[in-house]
Amino acid sequence: MGSQEVLGQAARLASSGLLLQVLFRLITFVLNAFILRFLSKEIVGIVNVRLTLLYSTTTFLSREAFRRACLSGGAQRNWSQTFNLLWLTVPLGIFWSLCLGWVWLQLLEVPDPNVVPYYGTGVLFFGLSAVVELLGEPFWVLAQAHMFVKLKVLAESMSVILRSVLTAFLVLWLPHWGLYIFSLAQLLYTAVLVLCYVIYLITLLRSPESTKQLTLPVSRVTQLLPSISRSRAFVNWKEARLTWSFFKQSFLKQILTEGERYVMTFLNVLNFGDQGVYDIVNNLGSLVARLIFQPIEESFYIFFAKVLEREKDASLQKQDDVAVAAAVLESLLKLALLTGLTITVFGFAYSQLALDIYGGAMLSSGSGPVLMRCYCLYVLLLAINGVTECFTFAAMSKEEVDRYNFTMLALSSSFLVLSYLLTSWCGSVGFIMANCFNMGIRITQSLSFIHHYFRESPHRPLAGLRLSPVLLGVFVLSAGITSVSEAFLCCERGWPARLAHIAVGTICLGVTLGTAFLTETKLIHFLRTQLNRPRLSDKMT
Repeated sequence: MGSQEVLGQAARLASSGLLLQVLFRLITFVLNAFILRFLSKEIVGIVNVRLTLLYSTTTFLSREAFRRACLSGGAQRNWSQTFNLLWLTVPLGIFWSLCLGWVWLQLLEVPDPNVVPYYGTGVLFFGLSAVVELLGEPFWVLAQAHMFVKLKVLAESMSVILRSVLTAFLVLWLPHWGLYIFSLAQLLYTAVLVLCYVIYLITLLRSPESTKQLTLPVSRVTQLLPSISRSRAFVNWKEARLTWSFFKQSFLKQILTEGERYVMTFLNVLNFGDQGVYDIVNNLGSLVARLIFQPIEESFYIFFAKVLEREKDASLQKQDDVAVAAAVLESLLKLALLTGLTITVFGFAYSQLALDIYGGAMLSSGSGPVLMRCYCLYVLLLAINGVTECFTFAAMSKEEVDRYNFTMLALSSSFLVLSYLLTSWCGSVGFIMANCFNMGIRITQSLSFIHHYFRESPHRPLAGLRLSPVLLGVFVLSAGITSVSEAFLCCERGWPARLAHIAVGTICLGVTLGTAFLTETKLIHFLRTQLNRPRLSDKMT
């Protein structure tokens, strides 16, 4: 498969399901806004911070390294060994679930049962849901490796919506159930997610025409189960060693990704109510990151991993592939920069209004607006880091991954210390400040690697981080106009003034996007090229 074909598949993987994802997220957004009206801040804090951290830590430590290692392999591999390696995530998940569950029950502060009932049940069910989700890992990796565009979007969106619907129903009719509500909803989420992949692949494998057309490495669903053969090793030891390298890195990355939740959970710098407000703002602020940046990062990581060879510099690889990879990286950096700047500039003036519409006075008063404005700046760094690390992790050799782990270790330690100090000094805003510092260091590391990687080649993909002076001027002007509009029109002057404030922002946003369209012609050409590619076969549907 040529680099251009892989690029087309990656682009479609990132974009073709985006409208569906936005639609499902909007439905979930409305349901969550409804649910918030019936919950206390304390329950939100326990569910969204404490229990979700248990679930995310278990799944991340159990599967992240396996996913990255197994998706990095080429087409010529023994898939039976890959599936065997992936099934090891299940016993690993059981181990982490039991260990972390004991910590959550015995070592951490237990909430008041009169305020947050059934905490022990919540720990049990969230740990169990993590193990259930790991049962679908071989199916997930097979689907990702063969770039099934809509399956991932539909599976995740359907499971999220069903979880929100069940939560809303139980909160409305059985509010006294407490954490039973969220425990059952979480278990439903993981069960539906796994079943979507399993049912889809079983149906696909039972269709001879589709199986032949897709050239899958398996012909029966039983071939995805663990198997032992005397003629070969149980696993591919090269993949296993790469998994171990990624595991050490993943352990550190999890601390960096969820660092503020670990500090809140283990150091008790915020009460459960403040944790709830912070987490709601954090989820709102990261909505665009989950909708846009994450699909791009996941899809183009696969593209870079397939096009580039890990053990070679750019000068030693096929120059056509290097040229395509450099052009794609430059365009992705430009897209991330423009998207992040737009969110930062307009987010500052519309944070308070967005929080008031979403959660009422509970969010729009107090520290909520300040948190959201700071998070808008953090989204800009998230966007750039997602693209740079996407390329870096796909191009690094095993030795470079190991060396990078030492940097991540230092970052993890400094981040946790900085989070604790800044939070003690300025409250929950300190978490975002520490995250910005952490993300800036990670971006610097990745930029250094990219610069060194392309040093001997004529390509300069980091040019994607430069904007035209005209566009920068429009961003500055829009920031000033919307800030003045907020001061005079928002948010205590009624809905006519709010609508006028929204109109001002809409006009400024239109001018900004129009200027970007006229000045960033190279990016526009890239987007048009990828979005207008002919539809591939059923493999992409």
